[in-house]
Amino acid sequence: MKKIHMAILGSGNIAQTMATTMKRMKNVQCYGVASRDLEKAKVFASEYGFKKAYGSYEELVNDPKVELIYVATPHSHHFEHAKLCISHGKPVICEKAFTANAKQAEELIAYAEEKGVFITEAMWIRYMPMVASIKGMIGSGIIGDPVYLTCNLGYMIEHVQRLQDPALAGGALLDVGVYTLNFASIIFGDKIKKVTSSCTYTESGMDASNAISIVYDDGKIANIGSTMRGISDRKGIIYGTNGYVIVENINNFDSVKAYNAENKEIAYIKKPKQITGFEYEVQACIDALEKGQIECPQMPHKEIIRIMQMMDSLRHEWGIQFPFEQ
Repeated sequence: MKKIHMAILGSGNIAQTMATTMKRMKNVQCYGVASRDLEKAKVFASEYGFKKAYGSYEELVNDPKVELIYVATPHSHHFEHAKLCISHGKPVICEKAFTANAKQAEELIAYAEEKGVFITEAMWIRYMPMVASIKGMIGSGIIGDPVYLTCNLGYMIEHVQRLQDPALAGGALLDVGVYTLNFASIIFGDKIKKVTSSCTYTESGMDASNAISIVYDDGKIANIGSTMRGISDRKGIIYGTNGYVIVENINNFDSVKAYNAENKEIAYIKKPKQITGFEYEVQACIDALEKGQIECPQMPHKEIIRIMQMMDSLRHEWGIQFPFEQ
């Protein structure tokens, strides 16, 4: 089996999860990792079995053997680092949020399309096989017509310095709220009539918790929320005319259950065994590259931009602007 030579740009926590995943994928070669600190890159490479360690991102993108790069730096730097990869013809899987704002996303995607270089967003839930299970259960009519949706995502992560820092595009929305927006999009689509919202703030002026209500053209409503100040049950619930569906853990689908009007469980699907869940997005990239595509059908470029535009609008409503946007 041919192995794709994959590299990671950045060596933080999310990079470690990706490295753990890559190490166990039979069609992926843990080829290289880059950090601005060469010693840090060497330690990372040694721990996860990477062949090469680079002390700069420029060294990584100039290596002709690198075939796919995972960008794992903070949101504020995704545009710069993904553009660096594309300028050297390197396919990119960029961690969420794709960029800090829609303008960056539009420019980056236009640049990739101009160069004919693959790029996608590592919004891992989009690539999971459980998406088909969830949509299939709802589409089967088992709960009648879906009319209303709720979902939430919350973690105790307010202490994380990156999330407090406006210069690093901090706040709950781009870090955890983006999952709730994507969940609503997966279930109810993109034909939106109106969005209203509110949020609370950290001392640094970033959004700490948010509540978002989305009204769709066909009358459906999604009420979604996220926070970095508390633990939530991470559930997504889709309510229908004859019952409801509960998705356990919208951030890494555990199971999906259907209940009838008498609150009796009538269907259940458990997620398949996985490495970490990151393997699905990597495999989707490999499949797209083999077909000569420059985007993934699971997360097309237009959808990446649309979600970024939604987050821009929400931040505008909340009065939140990053320093580099001014």
